Amino acid sequence: MADQVDGTALDEVVTFTSDLIRIDTTNRGGGDCQERPAAEYAAARLAGAGIEPTLLERAKGRTNVVARIEGTDPSAGALLLHGHLDVVPAAAADWSVHPFSGEIRDGVVWGRGAVDMKNMDAMILAVVHGWARQGVRPRRDIVIAFTADEEDSAEDGAGFLADQHPALFEGCTEGISESGAFTFHDGDGRQIYPIAAGERGTAWLKLTARGRAGHGSKVNRDNAVTRLAGAIARIGAHEWPLRLTPTVRAALTELAALYGIETDLTDVDALLEKLGPAARLVEPTLRNSANPTMLDAGYKINVIPGEAVAHVDGRYMPGGEEEFRSTLDRLTGPDVDWEFHHREVALESPVDSVTFAGMRAAIEEFAPEGSVVPFCMSGGTDAKQFSRLGITGYGFTPLKLPDGYDYAAMFHGVDERVPVEALHFGVRVLDRFLRTA
Repeated sequence: MADQVDGTALDEVVTFTSDLIRIDTTNRGGGDCQERPAAEYAAARLAGAGIEPTLLERAKGRTNVVARIEGTDPSAGALLLHGHLDVVPAAAADWSVHPFSGEIRDGVVWGRGAVDMKNMDAMILAVVHGWARQGVRPRRDIVIAFTADEEDSAEDGAGFLADQHPALFEGCTEGISESGAFTFHDGDGRQIYPIAAGERGTAWLKLTARGRAGHGSKVNRDNAVTRLAGAIARIGAHEWPLRLTPTVRAALTELAALYGIETDLTDVDALLEKLGPAARLVEPTLRNSANPTMLDAGYKINVIPGEAVAHVDGRYMPGGEEEFRSTLDRLTGPDVDWEFHHREVALESPVDSVTFAGMRAAIEEFAPEGSVVPFCMSGGTDAKQFSRLGITGYGFTPLKLPDGYDYAAMFHGVDERVPVEALHFGVRVLDRFLRTA
């Protein structure tokens, strides 16, 4: 199939990305964010393409946008395209350019959200604008959702939409969103395009140790800080056992074939060593994990507090939640309580589906030198919330990236940016996939 994207759509994706970056939608957590200006911008662009948007809020200013494009085949399951509008904080003093400038310089769009994930929001808008000019209708219904609050709990975003407005997603069987179909350079000339077909579950934990408050100079065998420190040390040092899910097995199998290596899953460590840098695509998703991230105890140096608190970023593999819970019970011990601060499910999506094949074909058409493989995300996306509606999620935000561009470092990092050519590639691939899905 020839490239059917018009030049205007290629210009628009750059403009839309830059414009969205300039709208500061910093999500500091705890409800401190206003996505409405970006939602109104996206809604206006949809309306400009002849698509009627619906704006929805659970809390004032935390705005979501949902719209539907009717397909030509009413019997086909609908496809959900979703992207979040919020971004994580950025300290301007640390950046080469202002993080909310949306500056376009030397063929690169700079700013917070350039990769996570206002680029994908802009790709969706550019594709539907191109369709409006060309009179294109997809085979399947396409539901578009621009969400709030993904960078925190998603309670004001995808969670709110899934729980309170499920009718808007009627008929949706599959969805695509962020963190997949980007170029991974292996350092040996190979270009790999990993498409996400799974996510580890989210288990953000609050740990609380209680003890006997007292004077800092006295003997105290019921010190809450000591109890908490012991639990945190055990959690940080724990070696989680290997847990191979179907998606990870498929990733290892396809990577081994690409490198001409025998797939020996009885010795995964040896296999990873043979894969070299490409092992980074699977290493974070071989096991559950739990990383201590925050500590809070005491108010004066000579006072032993009666309580100490810590937070842990836990992630568990599909099928690994019970193992995660029982291990935390053991590692925290009898003197430290733990609870979920935030919990979301793990996801597993089929890699032998027609939809996955369609994504693979779209990448291969515009990057024939590349190799597509499935992978599991170490983190999570709004696909977790939409899975409550029975929607199978994939990570598919296509970007053709130059060698030396550290894609992973762009997520929540300093000097986040995306090449203009990567956006053009993304529009072409997304257009190709959606026309044929």
